[in-house]
Amino acid sequence: MDELLNTVAEKTGLPLDKAQGAIDAVMDFLKDKLPAPIAGQIEKLMAGGGSALGGVTDTLGDATGGLTDKLGGMFGNKD
Repeated sequence: MDELLNTVAEKTGLPLDKAQGAIDAVMDFLKDKLPAPIAGQIEKLMAGGGSALGGVTDTLGDATGGLTDKLGGMFGNKD
């Protein structure tokens, strides 16, 4: 989280307390808009849970239900 905080502060020119407020606002927005399993994994990642990204990608893969395979078939992909 410190790395994100420092990056936001550096790129926006905001002081650390304002950068933290911006991060909190974005996190709240994402938690409201994303499906609960993904939002939970992002929360774990932000809290320092190193394995959270695996869960996010697994959840995204499940959520698409093989969408990429279906789209590949539509465009002639025989793989």
